[in-house]
Amino acid sequence: MKAHINELELKVLYDISRIIGQALNLNYALESVLRVLSESLAMKRATITIKDEESDQLIIQASHGLSAEEKRRGVYRESEGVTGLIFRTAEPFVVPDISREPLFLNKTGARAIEKGRISFLGVPILLHGQPIGVLSVDRLFSDEVSFEEDIRFLSIVSTLIAQFVSLNRQVRERERNLRQENVSLKARLSQRFHHFFMVGRSPSMMEVQQLIKKVAPSKASVLLLGESGTGKTLIARLIHELSNRAKFPFVKINCASLPENLLESELFGHEKGAFTGAVKAKAGRFEEAEGGTIFLDEIGELSLSLQVKILRFLQEREFERLGSTRTRKVDVRVIAATNRVLEEAVKEGSFREDLYYRLNVFPIRVPSLRERKDDIPLLLEHFLDRSSREYGRSFHFTARAMELLQAYDWPGNVREMENLVERLAIVAEGNEIDLRDLPSSLHAEERSLDVEDDISLSRLEEMEKKEVVAALERNRWIQSHAARDLGLTLRQIGYRIRKFGLESLVDERRNRSTAEGKKG
Repeated sequence: MKAHINELELKVLYDISRIIGQALNLNYALESVLRVLSESLAMKRATITIKDEESDQLIIQASHGLSAEEKRRGVYRESEGVTGLIFRTAEPFVVPDISREPLFLNKTGARAIEKGRISFLGVPILLHGQPIGVLSVDRLFSDEVSFEEDIRFLSIVSTLIAQFVSLNRQVRERERNLRQENVSLKARLSQRFHHFFMVGRSPSMMEVQQLIKKVAPSKASVLLLGESGTGKTLIARLIHELSNRAKFPFVKINCASLPENLLESELFGHEKGAFTGAVKAKAGRFEEAEGGTIFLDEIGELSLSLQVKILRFLQEREFERLGSTRTRKVDVRVIAATNRVLEEAVKEGSFREDLYYRLNVFPIRVPSLRERKDDIPLLLEHFLDRSSREYGRSFHFTARAMELLQAYDWPGNVREMENLVERLAIVAEGNEIDLRDLPSSLHAEERSLDVEDDISLSRLEEMEKKEVVAALERNRWIQSHAARDLGLTLRQIGYRIRKFGLESLVDERRNRSTAEGKKG
């Protein structure tokens, strides 16, 4: 008989172990465990009572053999009844005959009919050595199994139950933390959104703000137009965060940063062996963005063959990985950006007209800084305040420095301004930033400045030209090195070389420097 009981217990443990996969559905998992105990070991009215963290009462979490009304009545204080005693002492307890035990309260009312023929067994559910609940069952009087044997087996089951509860609490805690992080992220984003437009009070930026608010909740594709550095990436992220896709990924890819073959794999993924070096399958960015938003920056630089694949995705929402014939579908919103004039690219034949119309569902043109001169002082003060907090010093611009900065065209837009202000905060010797602190690369293109030192526009330009030539000489006439030396972008130094008519000089000196290098 004992061998048969042991076999049954092993089968029950095996059946319980199969329920672990459902552990995150706690009520279902616990009720499944109790059903196994009842059906396999004749343990009736099996009940799991867990301490409620808010009310400090013991409440039936799961049961088998109790009606909904009986389960609702099963609420105990720690000082109450057999269940409370088991919880307080963290020790098992057996009531051989519930009709003779005054501590047995039968609060559920489920045992009224069989009250004279029932034994009650309960064990604590312990987590990290502390009681969190009670597992209890009813047994009909029987000599086949000793109470000690039942208590031993129920203690094993209670250990498994404790792990189910622990896993769910860990998941809830993690979800709570993620929600808090999400709220914090949204708060930070809201602050960035506020700052972005707080310092953009010009009519053109107010219009951009209204367009963002209108398009964000929709499913429409968005095309962001404007020069480099105007804030298109920030706007794309704001649209994502203000949409109902905010809890899903925001995936950004620069279409100009990778060669065509690598970009296709990056966007759509590849299968193992699709090309040399493809040692394993890899999901693309479209798959990574499932449910969320993909931001295709510099989309005007896409090759015509890739434009066809992007067009197909926009039309059908499907694609194939490189090296695969399996068609995949994903739910992704597309936001694209470019600093090119796509209408001209369409006329030239370098950009597909049908793709242009698919992308141009909701265009937002982000104005350059020279188109919103009134915002420049606000932006400068915003970045300067931020640098003051970061470096623990209070900075301010003099009136003539601010006048020169406002007159400057800012070819690198907000990005150039942000970098310049941070640089000034690092190199400034005092708290005041004056003309002498500004790099000579800054110039006023359309206004003459009446400053105390009688510095005329032509003189400023002459100084700037000399500094550009000197930087080129120091860097062997390599424009990228000279640009880095001056704190400019390659595009900015190219603009200055053309402005000052230095192209022939640069070509001549670079060729001479190359020839001398070969001789050496």
